[in-house]
Amino acid sequence: MPGTAHGAKPSAPSSMKASPSMGDMPGMDHTASGNGLSDTKDGYRLTSQDMTLAAGTRAAYRFAITGPDRKPVTRFAVDQTQRMHFYAIRSDLTGFQHLHPTMAADGVWTADLASLTPGSWRMFTSFTPDSGSGRGTAFVLSRTVTIPGTETTTPLPPAAKSTETDGYTVTVQGAPTAGMTHPLTVTVTKGGKPVTDLQPYLDTYAHLTAFHEGDVAFAHLHPTTRVNGDRGGPELSFDAELPTAGNWRLFLQFRTGGELHTAAVTLNVG
Repeated sequence: MPGTAHGAKPSAPSSMKASPSMGDMPGMDHTASGNGLSDTKDGYRLTSQDMTLAAGTRAAYRFAITGPDRKPVTRFAVDQTQRMHFYAIRSDLTGFQHLHPTMAADGVWTADLASLTPGSWRMFTSFTPDSGSGRGTAFVLSRTVTIPGTETTTPLPPAAKSTETDGYTVTVQGAPTAGMTHPLTVTVTKGGKPVTDLQPYLDTYAHLTAFHEGDVAFAHLHPTTRVNGDRGGPELSFDAELPTAGNWRLFLQFRTGGELHTAAVTLNVG
């Protein structure tokens, strides 16, 4: 999703790996508390010298995670096949990129971002240290980045039960209440027929994240459907714990035929 229209495909595939930096982190958040809107928690800090990035071209975002001792963290636990999950989200929720950056020996990560549109973007890092006082604790930390240029905002599409992407129809069933855990069921169809050839992706059949309209707060929806072979679907189950009322933009990523698809839908939480 290049940040120009809601519901478009992601501007970079989530399987993309970035190149190590010139010396200047992986783990999706499944259990971390908080909304990810701070760059610091429990002595761990997301640091970066990249305050702006160029518009309309690929850009490398370099960052590090420092621990309570203020030294770069270099040991991270694997979570859903990765040691670091990285998200770039535009302030109006039009832009969405999910990457798995690479880390240099000195603890500096590089996320190789696809083209970004002018405006404010928030860069989320999701990880679990494998050493130190935070070992085994899931964190989500973020910082904002400005993309210079003429900014055009797009209103969030209204809440809906279904959306389409790449010929697939994704339907979401469930009525979450803010601050409580509720089940969500996602059904994937194509041409009116159930899709049963979903391939495993990040140790699940679909990866689901949500961002809150207005403040871009982060939430991860935990998959409860067990992976059983190379063919999944059409129904997928998730536990949704969305802490704040209002509109949330859900991004569902799933793989078929070796191709990654991203569907976006607005969910209203009471």
